[in-house]
Amino acid sequence: MKALNRFRLPSTWALLILVAGATYGCGDFLVANPQGSLDEGTLANEAGVEGNLIATYRMLDHAGWGAWGSAASNWVWGSATSDDAYKGSEASDQPPITDIEMYLWSTGGADDYLNDKWRHTYEAVVRANATLKLMAKVLEEDPEAISQANQDGIRGEALFLRAHFHFEAWRIWENIPYFTEADTGFYKPNDGQSAASLQAVLADLNEAISLLEDSPRFGEVGRATRWTAEAYKGRVQIYAGDYPGALTTLRAVRASNTYALEPNFFQIWSGFSEYQNGPETILAYQAHHGEPGGNSANYGERLNFPHSGSPFGCCGFHQGSQNMVNVYQVDANGLPLSLTDLNWNARDANLDATASATMLLDPRLDWTVGRDGVPFKDWGPHEPGWIRALAYGGPYSPKRAIYEDASGAVSNVGWVPTQTSNMNIHIYRYADLLLLLAEAEVEAGDLNTARTIVNEIRTRAGVVAQGCGLPPEVNRANALLALYPQCAGDARIAVPIDDPVIAWADYEIGLYPAAGWDQAYAREAVRTERRLELGMEGERFFDLRRWGIAETVLNAYIAAEQVRRPYLAPSATFTGRHALFPIPTVQIELSRLTDPNTGVQTDILTQNPGW
Repeated sequence: MKALNRFRLPSTWALLILVAGATYGCGDFLVANPQGSLDEGTLANEAGVEGNLIATYRMLDHAGWGAWGSAASNWVWGSATSDDAYKGSEASDQPPITDIEMYLWSTGGADDYLNDKWRHTYEAVVRANATLKLMAKVLEEDPEAISQANQDGIRGEALFLRAHFHFEAWRIWENIPYFTEADTGFYKPNDGQSAASLQAVLADLNEAISLLEDSPRFGEVGRATRWTAEAYKGRVQIYAGDYPGALTTLRAVRASNTYALEPNFFQIWSGFSEYQNGPETILAYQAHHGEPGGNSANYGERLNFPHSGSPFGCCGFHQGSQNMVNVYQVDANGLPLSLTDLNWNARDANLDATASATMLLDPRLDWTVGRDGVPFKDWGPHEPGWIRALAYGGPYSPKRAIYEDASGAVSNVGWVPTQTSNMNIHIYRYADLLLLLAEAEVEAGDLNTARTIVNEIRTRAGVVAQGCGLPPEVNRANALLALYPQCAGDARIAVPIDDPVIAWADYEIGLYPAAGWDQAYAREAVRTERRLELGMEGERFFDLRRWGIAETVLNAYIAAEQVRRPYLAPSATFTGRHALFPIPTVQIELSRLTDPNTGVQTDILTQNPGW
């Protein structure tokens, strides 16, 4: 979100968060204390209310909450479940993610991960509602305790966060209970609540829009604004299938000029402080160095670094699939090969620098994955030794959410300190919004506007490619220079896509012409552009599912990939039941009520169909 100052945690608020967390920071939400049950002697004042609100923001990322399924990026649920990525690493590490990847969602390990996602999401809802209840109590005791402007801001931000976390749950399960500050207990049914819950999300967003200002309170970046809520509303309307409503909302956001694309792709995912919270950021987890164990850093992404042979030391998860690498091929016009060549996914072998030197590639490929022989930001060339288990996870490392050596973003604290950084994690960015708008324009029949939007994003994609990024460390610099002597003295991480220093790929980006741009082709072009632009950002699975093509795409993907990655052979066939994840078993059990007279037990939560 745009603002002048970085959103930080003042020391007094951090203390209040610890107090609040001690009150409701553990256990399953169904058996927790009633919402808003706080140490009111400490927190019943304006600072306490603000502290609880910040504690809600804190839940945007994993926050050390269970397993890795609570990461802000949704890499487990939106990426490893799709054709974008493998779980990666090796078979014996985090096997529940393998079950999730293979659509074996009823195993015990998968159920545990789903339960962690449920607990994390509803803990955040509890915190949002606790903020609202505490503010009501403070104002009941002293109506002048909080200014009207701050009352509106606190309520608007809490409602926005409540909407966001419920929407996170909705994208996983759809049939979810929706909790507000008026609820005094946790036993609410979920059966058949998909549409009602989504309407409740929109209602919260609409109220937030009416309360929030155009700029964040106190000028602190990271806080929700009116435009944050408006942009998010358009996203939810797309998921609701309300293309006319989304057109109105997203067109208004675009016309406001509140957001803009970053001038080049390199600046989107970067540890350099001058690029963080730039014009493209709508909502991001604000990672920082403050906590000694690294929990306030990029905790949810900590596994997703190259392994022990690399400068990072661990752990090799979230590796790009061969399918995703292949989709970045372009034709002679610089347009996606997958739209014109049925054989685009034929390549099974490692697409290293030698193989790609004479191919035409979209430059976003080398901002997305590490490939052998290609400079890895400014860490030297990616090498086979950076891969934990080549036969298992394939040859490609994740790259977008990894900081640059020269950025100084590393936290150097916690377990494997080279994995922790203050690099923000995008949850929703402007390119995502524009492509949702382009999708709505296609469905409305305004094909020219959709093409303009897609070409705007493609133009930005063609500004820079991975450069030499000569490392400061001698051994890594020598490794790069042994491959590319022309990189001597060249520390540029990003260079023009036709820069003569590039010898590891031939990059090309073309724009879509008007000829042939009918609705069917435009629809496929927009969907392809979402994959290229948002690769490994946790959106792909949810896109496939809401488009109604997940079954076709993912079964074809598994059929091809199980030859490349044999561990995928036991994958379940993707069927109708995979339209929703199963409700965690323990949450259904915790929702069970027993009639004291008859002993009859009734589950308040109902399992999703097919599970």
